[in-house]
Amino acid sequence: MASSRTIGDLFDTFERDAFRLETLDDYSRSGNVDAYRAFQAGQPQPDDYNADWVAELRSRTGQGKRVYRVHVLARPLTDYLRFELGWGYRKNMTGGEEFFILDITNAPNPLDGVPDFWLFDSTDTAVMSYDEHGAFTGANVLPAAEAEEFVSYREMALAHAVPFTEWWAKHGE
Repeated sequence: MASSRTIGDLFDTFERDAFRLETLDDYSRSGNVDAYRAFQAGQPQPDDYNADWVAELRSRTGQGKRVYRVHVLARPLTDYLRFELGWGYRKNMTGGEEFFILDITNAPNPLDGVPDFWLFDSTDTAVMSYDEHGAFTGANVLPAAEAEEFVSYREMALAHAVPFTEWWAKHGE
């Protein structure tokens, strides 16, 4: 049975940390489509790109809360990943968000089959759903009793990942 709480509720009420696992190569129909098109056209990143999210991050991290994520990916990067990492991650870092990369280019995926999710305070999980085109279709907030499984996924992801800045220095495009 799903919780009556929403992912928005979890963002509003988390007290210590919010962790995100990303597993897809393309989320281009889930976010700022215009920014992605500008990136594809070779336009410079607008100064106000992701401004609302960066402000939200600064608010949370300014309260001592941690927001961090691991992205499971393989090279060569898709156009979308070059956009997400080059524009999104680098911009969001200015708000205090932390990023890690689990590069499976030359290694098996230790999280094969694990869905995208947010985990809040190691107690609340929202499993993210996307259609075959990378469009976000909703989040299913799970009962707290299911969080332990997702805590183990987070720990496995972090054990195999490297900090984004280290990875980007070697593989950034």
